[in-house]
Amino acid sequence: MYEVDIVEAKEKLLELIEAAMRGEEVAITQDNQPVVKLVGIPKQAKPNRKAGSAKGMVWMSDDFDEPLEEFGYGGYGIRDNYWRFCDAV
Repeated sequence: MYEVDIVEAKEKLLELIEAAMRGEEVAITQDNQPVVKLVGIPKQAKPNRKAGSAKGMVWMSDDFDEPLEEFGYGGYGIRDNYWRFCDAV
């Protein structure tokens, strides 16, 4: 870890951020006292995904893609049925 005065840190902020991203710790000081520590955020490892791992956890009805009766899709457009539904309420 190395220390940088706050005035110098203002001038070299991009360099300090790049150093933190490389894994270095940077302490920013004011009046020779550390006030801020810059550290990089470690990359998160992606979880291993396995095909079929959710088998048995999801269920879909046999009539999933059938028209919904409560919206009365009897040949009308969705917009027409929406207004009929609103008038009924």
